[in-house]
Amino acid sequence: MEAEPLDLTSAVVVAPADLRPPERKAVELLIEEVERRTRIRWPLAHAWPSEPAAVVAVGLAGDVEAFAGPFAAELAAEPAPVGAEGYRIRVGGQGPGAPAVLLTGNDSRGVLFAVGRLLRELRLTRDAIAVPGDLRLATAPHYPLRGHQLGYRPKTNAYDAWSVPMWEQYIRDLAVFGANTIELIPPRSDDDDDSPHFPLPKIEMMVAMSEIAAGYGLDVWIWFPAMDEDYADPATVQFALDEWGEVFRRLPRIDALFVPGGDPGHTRPAALMDLLEKQTERLRRHHPDAQMWMSPQSFGAAWVDEFYDYVRSRRPAWLTGVVFGPQCRMSLPELRAALPPQYPIRRYPDVTHTLRCQYPVPDWDLAYALTEDREVINPRPLDQARNIRLWAGDSIGFSTYSEGCNDDLNKAIWSGLGWDLDTDVVEVLRQYARYFIAPRWADEFAQGLLALERNWQGPLLTNEAVTTTLRQFQAMERAATPQELLNWRFQQALYRAYYDAYLRRRLISEVELEERALDELRRAEQVGSGLALERAERALDLAVTDPVGGAWRARVFELAEALYQSVRMQLSVPRYQAIHAGRGANLDLIDRPLNDRAWLREQFAEVRAIADETERLARIAAIVNWTDPRPGGFYDDLGNPARQPHLVRGPEQAVDPEFRARSLVGFAYEPGWRLSWCRHAESRYDAPLRLRYEGLDPAGRYRVRAVYAGDRFDARLKLSANDEIEIHPFISK
Repeated sequence: MEAEPLDLTSAVVVAPADLRPPERKAVELLIEEVERRTRIRWPLAHAWPSEPAAVVAVGLAGDVEAFAGPFAAELAAEPAPVGAEGYRIRVGGQGPGAPAVLLTGNDSRGVLFAVGRLLRELRLTRDAIAVPGDLRLATAPHYPLRGHQLGYRPKTNAYDAWSVPMWEQYIRDLAVFGANTIELIPPRSDDDDDSPHFPLPKIEMMVAMSEIAAGYGLDVWIWFPAMDEDYADPATVQFALDEWGEVFRRLPRIDALFVPGGDPGHTRPAALMDLLEKQTERLRRHHPDAQMWMSPQSFGAAWVDEFYDYVRSRRPAWLTGVVFGPQCRMSLPELRAALPPQYPIRRYPDVTHTLRCQYPVPDWDLAYALTEDREVINPRPLDQARNIRLWAGDSIGFSTYSEGCNDDLNKAIWSGLGWDLDTDVVEVLRQYARYFIAPRWADEFAQGLLALERNWQGPLLTNEAVTTTLRQFQAMERAATPQELLNWRFQQALYRAYYDAYLRRRLISEVELEERALDELRRAEQVGSGLALERAERALDLAVTDPVGGAWRARVFELAEALYQSVRMQLSVPRYQAIHAGRGANLDLIDRPLNDRAWLREQFAEVRAIADETERLARIAAIVNWTDPRPGGFYDDLGNPARQPHLVRGPEQAVDPEFRARSLVGFAYEPGWRLSWCRHAESRYDAPLRLRYEGLDPAGRYRVRAVYAGDRFDARLKLSANDEIEIHPFISK
């Protein structure tokens, strides 16, 4: 049971007059965010009120005499949490109607994070403010580094349209949940030079974001890819030194540089490290204490060995640490074991993508993959909690890889658990809902976010909970205030709930229509090929001529417009000038076929072109019996978890979320493909993909037919049996 709340509606904020600038920003944040949610602006005083009054006192732990009034001696006697950024929050009272909330930080950031935690705990409603009467915390962060990449670039699904005030608000929001770092992207990366949404040129926004972070005392990192062709060429090196140096000169704060080994960039480790040594010297001309980090992303096996040899043999003093992120051939524990202990590791977890990424959604349903694609609004709280807790001791923290605000909830999970790994994930969700939506929705919205994650588990066709999830959000939608309906985080959850439910409604219908079409084809010998094809085509066309779920689809489009207006999400290329449908513009994919009607129509055209009726009937029979291997045979659809009984999956996803040893369901799409070709089994980092067949007839003869599809057609494959019988050598797909 929650303790009786104490009324802070008429409270006074007490803080020392000589606060440092970041501490003043923390107090400003507290007063302004309370006012934004309640219409109440707390007055600020620099001395304890002489008359009994509700007080929120804020300051450094070492200065309690300057702001803690009658509680100063008591606070000074209490042990403070050990460590940088630590803080205490405690609720006391001076008598009826005069509660006191005391916030003390070990340092300036401790003050900021104490303010952020208080905001997450307050009950902020229209014209009223309350705090739980038993609130008492003493805490310091588990990880010293807790950051998020904020890429102002065309590739993102919203960031490129944000103004300076929008960026300040979002950086505030991240700090409230415990983030102490933002990571920027330089003017030149693997992006277009301009965006139709940019309110400022890249470098000007980069400077502004660095200034915002500096104002709150947050660290500023830069993800700075080395993209030029040949860093063995002195002219190329000089160009890079001058180009990067201009960025270093312009930014008011840089704490660290992170240079990826690839994606983009592809420079041999020795040449890359020589460049970074020179760039470190150039960086420290403008920012003397700045650090240099790099990652072995995209290195092949030979380059990994070269990288290890370089670091172990030379022990470069200019290199601060190593980043572990997507496309690293080694696991995090392997990287930690291979590096000298003097080099810390920072994680670069991908929290923004759903497929073709570091942490794909496991066994995602094909209907989702074809329509929602890789940058959909993606709250995955339990998956994210597992990922941060796994190998927790092998790094000093993280800065997440993000390409927009579709992953907003995931950032909060990483920040919250980055502070305390033992934090209850559901409690973080309640804080998220309470602070960003409204206190009255704390439980319902938190459970709704969990339900959205469950929507993606198992086959969509049989996941009846998807409709239940929509009903839960519709109930909140009907009861929401006008302000809540305008809240972009509320709109995001509604968008996903409607999209998922509409998709399932359409999937059920289109699967049934395809089966009706196949039934018509099965009667071809009785009615003739022409009539069978005509009837089958008519059944398939009902998906277009008599569509289902129209009201839900319309609401998805309304919410897409609302999200563009509220937070500049670009959910469509033609409507909102998004850069690509796969970059979050899934409104453009909402009507992709969820059955094989496109492939079937191509087959029908080919059948009609055959002159002989007997041949036409034989071709129709082949279409109907496409997946029938005949007695004694096997048909495995390796991309379909329901039809892969012989696939050796490997370790459970809970211990292998990057699918280094576990087989992965992958996706690709081309118009006219059979759906079975749009999903496939794949393995990573040269791990073999294994199938095991038992009970074969030793005297029988078997023919193996394989379809090699997928999203990478440059990969070469070979097929062998029992690791010794070569079926075919390495071939192109």
